[in-house]
Amino acid sequence: MFSPQHIDILVNLVLALITFSLGLTLTRNDFKNLLVNPGSLTIGLLSQIILLPVLAWYIMGYFNFDPILKVGFLVISFCPGGVTSNLVTFMLRGNVALSISLTVLNSVITIFTIPVFTNLALDYYVSHGEMIKLPFLETTVSIFLVTLLPAIVGVALRAKYKTLTKRIQPALRYILPTLLFIVFAVKIFAGKESGGTGLTFEETVELAVPSLLLNISGMLLGFIFSSIFFLKLKNRITILIEVGLQNTALALLISGVLLDNHDMEKPAMVYAMLTFISTFLFAYLLKNIFFRWKMKQNLKADFNEKQ
Repeated sequence: MFSPQHIDILVNLVLALITFSLGLTLTRNDFKNLLVNPGSLTIGLLSQIILLPVLAWYIMGYFNFDPILKVGFLVISFCPGGVTSNLVTFMLRGNVALSISLTVLNSVITIFTIPVFTNLALDYYVSHGEMIKLPFLETTVSIFLVTLLPAIVGVALRAKYKTLTKRIQPALRYILPTLLFIVFAVKIFAGKESGGTGLTFEETVELAVPSLLLNISGMLLGFIFSSIFFLKLKNRITILIEVGLQNTALALLISGVLLDNHDMEKPAMVYAMLTFISTFLFAYLLKNIFFRWKMKQNLKADFNEKQ
């Protein structure tokens, strides 16, 4: 039988494995990309760190449900992209180097921004009498231990055992999302007394609309913002995916482990259930629409030249 402590350990372990696997994929070229491609990187970071939380706060104003749930949605928006965003970028032939660079750099930045932003959200939505606070130092250390440190270990192992790590990378792309699925399945089906969220079907339906709204409007925001700066379509799609798929395992760590609030975990649960498929389909359709439009423009230009 699971206990809350077992669930907390499982969340931390899977999150650490995910970031460890991310470290195994990193090469010197990925770090060089931080300097070689600063424009796309900056636009992607601004979309995730600033624009997405503002969008989430704006969306929450249209929904009349428990303030704790609203904070749960905002916590999702404070998190960086995860291994699933890198996987979808790879599957859709986006800019994988940009995707990984965004995930890594954003993971470093959010070690410091998540405690600050989460406490601001708690101050805004939750009664001061409840005194729910996220301790800055403890949170920063916890996020570092389960995100940045495993990634550093992964980078070191790849540098020493390059051939071995390259062999296991393809399998990890699919094993780790499966492990993440198991974590969410346990969270869904385990009772509150066992460390689950107690999420009901009615709550899932209620939270599905704001989850998809945050996901799809976030992707549109990332795409439009990157289009304003005339980025390549490949980079726009990559930023769209990064904004659309947040690290929900980290959101569970913040809400369920550090804040010990199972209700606050529920938005992350529903968001995780829906957004992998919705992000993949949305990015796939948008990419094909723009690709076909570009082909038509090129054919039209060739025809006019011949005339």
